[in-house]
Amino acid sequence: MKHITIKNVLILAVILLSSSCIRQSKTWILQDSKNTTSGEYSNPVKTAYKIKPGDNLYINVFSTDKGTSAYFQTNYPQLMSQTYLHLNSYIVNEEGYISFSVIEKMMVKGLTVEEVQQKLQSTLSSYFKDVTVSVKMVSYMVSVIGEVESPGKFRIPEEQSNILEIIAMAGGFKEYANRKEITIVRQTDSGSQILYTDLTEKNALSAETFYLMPHDVVYVKSLKSKSTTYEKLPYGVLISTLSLIIAVLALTQN
Repeated sequence: MKHITIKNVLILAVILLSSSCIRQSKTWILQDSKNTTSGEYSNPVKTAYKIKPGDNLYINVFSTDKGTSAYFQTNYPQLMSQTYLHLNSYIVNEEGYISFSVIEKMMVKGLTVEEVQQKLQSTLSSYFKDVTVSVKMVSYMVSVIGEVESPGKFRIPEEQSNILEIIAMAGGFKEYANRKEITIVRQTDSGSQILYTDLTEKNALSAETFYLMPHDVVYVKSLKSKSTTYEKLPYGVLISTLSLIIAVLALTQN
């Protein structure tokens, strides 16, 4: 005990505690090697979402003709909630068809929302005069799991929202989130596609993963240091022990 001083104990405590800290560079996003304060990055061209079975399409038909307007009941409220849109939408069946009005079956699988609108417009125009078709998809959902404050399933307001917006909707990153390797699981016609993006780099703004698609799942991993700091290092016991050692040394050295 003669060679152990309070100074030595404090140095040991600092070393142990600092080993559990996260470097700030691991918590920053959109960095670059030059540490510039500004810059311009071109975002990737948005890829139009292709309709899949299980999607919900809200369809509204407008007409200046009173009879046609009454037939399609176009006196909907101007402000419609997502719940209202969902309840008044048409689901795409397993084969990729929807049924709407006089159209018993229309194949929409693999089409964009705009293509569905054009197809309906063309078909309904052959039955009714002066009709304008509006189509909206109401099942834009994205899931976020892992090291975020509020993981869950989120309804996005647009066909595509960028990954930063979605993570913000999930409450942002937790302290030990691995921002360098964000995993995105995306559904394709043949199965699932796994993509990765590094949000610590500014180049992420130009990556194909910057914009998310409906039904994407975003997985934020934890840093490897989380398991060692939270699970293996007993902070309470460590602090109590160090406090006791310092108290004993203070008494014995007086």
